[in-house]
Amino acid sequence: MTIHMLPCQTIAHRSRPPASTRRSLLTACAIASSLQLIGLPGFARADDTIVIGQSAPFSGPSAQLGTEFNLGARTYFQMVNESGGVHGRRIELRAKDDAYDPSLTARNTTELLEQDRAVALFGYVGTSTTLAALPVAVAAQVPFFAPVTGADALRQPFNRYVFNVRASHFDEAEYILDQLSITGTKSIAVFYQNDAYGKAGLDAINKAKAKRGLSTVAAATVERHSTDVSAASRTLQAARPDAVVLISSYATSATLIKEMKKAGYTGRFVSVSFVGGQALADELGSAGAGVMISEVVPFPWGKASPIQREYARAMQKAGVPRMSFGSMEGFLAAKTLVEGLRRAGRDLTRARLIAALETLNNWDAGGFTVSFTPDNHNGSRFIEMTMIGPRGHFVH
Repeated sequence: MTIHMLPCQTIAHRSRPPASTRRSLLTACAIASSLQLIGLPGFARADDTIVIGQSAPFSGPSAQLGTEFNLGARTYFQMVNESGGVHGRRIELRAKDDAYDPSLTARNTTELLEQDRAVALFGYVGTSTTLAALPVAVAAQVPFFAPVTGADALRQPFNRYVFNVRASHFDEAEYILDQLSITGTKSIAVFYQNDAYGKAGLDAINKAKAKRGLSTVAAATVERHSTDVSAASRTLQAARPDAVVLISSYATSATLIKEMKKAGYTGRFVSVSFVGGQALADELGSAGAGVMISEVVPFPWGKASPIQREYARAMQKAGVPRMSFGSMEGFLAAKTLVEGLRRAGRDLTRARLIAALETLNNWDAGGFTVSFTPDNHNGSRFIEMTMIGPRGHFVH
């Protein structure tokens, strides 16, 4: 199902996510609707339109991840369209809801390529879902751009059709364990989702800890889409680790943190970026203070770099009431893709876009460097640590 065919209330209430998440989704939908970013029948003649395809979760327990990324990307594409588009052509992002279900992702991808004739696939969210779509993308020889996953399966072996803008799980694992080591942490436990995402993150942590003398005193898992963490909480609590590393969804991670804190755990919690920092803070509420999250994009509320200032101006102009790491990632990914579209020229094809993207060697997006070459499509290793502060505000 294409997202612009769904009423905002349907997106926000399908699978009944928590109230804070529903409010965020409804806000994002309202903003997108006001920008005329959802529901664009007759957007432009085919010759005047560059179609970009996205399959991501816009319903279900991971909906906020897809919604925030999509909103940031659409805000940037709208800004480009208002200034004349790319070589006189307007960009249309056609997004389909996969509810974080790999089978739906594969079906959506086939539709985006065969029916919508997308020149690129963009901003897919999740490891399992991305891997389900990858064979379809490779068969069509279409650029698979900025997937929201750090999995090595999207990086090794080299795949000419995959372009990663975010850092890898291993990059994040090394950074997290470095930060924990600096603060005197000696033992860790890992809480991970029982799917390709969680297992890839766990593998990255295990590889990174071997270099630092840290011991893993416990590991506990949870099924995808489940918030039944009682057994996991007991296992982790009994091990008494100095810190718990979280590799799961925002709803599940929040439930675990609350249960462990209620049971008396006083150690650190640190999550990888895929959790969705803002979504996790929303779910935790007052229980979020002190929870750490590694992030792969610049701090959205900062003003130090040109990309931070450009993002803030664009979101303010669009009337977005709240910025986030997810929308910053979407905005940054969209900006990088547009640079590739410009370099590809007016006679745009999938092959020309791939060749153009491979010329972005050490390209400066405004204080954030992206580097693609013909033999390396891992665009960034940028990571920094953030923390949820009082009243859900982030500090770094």
